Amino acid sequence: MTVRVYVAATLPILADLARTGVLPAPLTGHAVTPGLREWYTEGDEEELEYVAFVRAAQGSLELLHADPAAPRRRVVVSADVPTVTAVSSELGDSQVRIGAAVPLAAIAALHCDSTDATDVVAAAADAVIAAEAGDPDAQFTLDSAEDEDLEWYDVTELGQLVEG
Repeated sequence: MTVRVYVAATLPILADLARTGVLPAPLTGHAVTPGLREWYTEGDEEELEYVAFVRAAQGSLELLHADPAAPRRRVVVSADVPTVTAVSSELGDSQVRIGAAVPLAAIAALHCDSTDATDVVAAAADAVIAAEAGDPDAQFTLDSAEDEDLEWYDVTELGQLVEG
């Protein structure tokens, strides 16, 4: 049995994945945890996974904020791993720790913003820290990025995604 996890990434992280064939451990990701399931009691599995996915996309904004040289496109890696450890037991928390490297074979899909979203994503990456601190204007900017859908890529398209 495996757990579907959503790992925040950037295009440079995907380039490393293409080169090495693994996402190195330890990793932080998002998944449907007991705390998330208990908080969203009305949500079905698909809705819960969507919440975890969106949180990983926000994590990608944090990575972009920390790496100003990275192309301004959010990236989320969906993978199936054997075990995860919930970071906390707080209601609504989806954050998990992945203790082992995630090989390319465990990756189910890649998700990335289109190049049309780069301006919106750039603004959100600049605003993400202020939004997390409670700034309502920064939160509005973050919400604008969340309105952009991440495109789905098969793992076999990794090289094409990294190149261009």
